[in-house]
Amino acid sequence: MPKFQKHVFICQNQRPAEHHRGSCDPGGTGELQKIFKKKLADHGIRGDQVRANKSGCLEQCEHGPTVVVYPEAVWYGGVQAADVDEIIESHILGGKPVERLLIADECLNAEKCAHRPRK
Repeated sequence: MPKFQKHVFICQNQRPAEHHRGSCDPGGTGELQKIFKKKLADHGIRGDQVRANKSGCLEQCEHGPTVVVYPEAVWYGGVQAADVDEIIESHILGGKPVERLLIADECLNAEKCAHRPRK
């Protein structure tokens, strides 16, 4: 099988509600990953072309829910179900990352960035 054109990792890390770093999938449902898979299929994108995988902690908890797209290593934060079509249409199909959802490079793996408000 050829390698995937793109690989989408959707963080599903869970922590207690009171944890200071937050949690990307507090309900433990994996719903965001399921939506990505369905929407990719709805757009006619096969699973052997673009893979949407659930992921453990991506260490960007303050920006969650977190999604990263490879091979470009584009990091998205605060991703909600309503954002999935835009990510697929703009980034996956169009090659243009969704600017409003990007986690700034200087905020990746950095304690210095302020907590991003969740939507």
